[in-house]
Amino acid sequence: MKKLILLLLTVVIASVPMSAKKHRTMNDWDGYQISAVKVGADGTKLVKVWGYGKNIKKAILQAKKNAVHACLFQGVPGTETVAGIPALCRQQDVVTENESYFEFFFADDGEYLKYLNVTTDTIPSGADMRKVRGGYKVALYVQVLYDNLREKLEDDGIIKGLSHGF
Repeated sequence: MKKLILLLLTVVIASVPMSAKKHRTMNDWDGYQISAVKVGADGTKLVKVWGYGKNIKKAILQAKKNAVHACLFQGVPGTETVAGIPALCRQQDVVTENESYFEFFFADDGEYLKYLNVTTDTIPSGADMRKVRGGYKVALYVQVLYDNLREKLEDDGIIKGLSHGF
């Protein structure tokens, strides 16, 4: 009888969700929606990107991070009128070899903010802001300073320059 109670207690404890916040690493980015809107002047790319957050401010912050993250690691899918944007960090091991660099880079007030311009200062509305379970989902139109971002990564030794190997 004691073994049965102990087994039952173990199952109950194991099934209770932990309330501690999981530390997010560079390899656990949730899926997000992003699409190319326009190629801008002077090496910039205009994208529409979605972010999720417990409140609107956090959702906007996450959308900004998602825009830069996509340009760095995933690339941005194109549309019928705009070509896709290739990822700057194409090698899989770039993240693992430089994890502390990217953790610092993507901190809430991190370096990534230097490489984007939000095209509007207002809170998204209409179809670009949705109340979802656990918070909000918002869309932003963001101009990513793509060439400047590439130059920063080259200068910091994270990626090789375009002329490397020639």
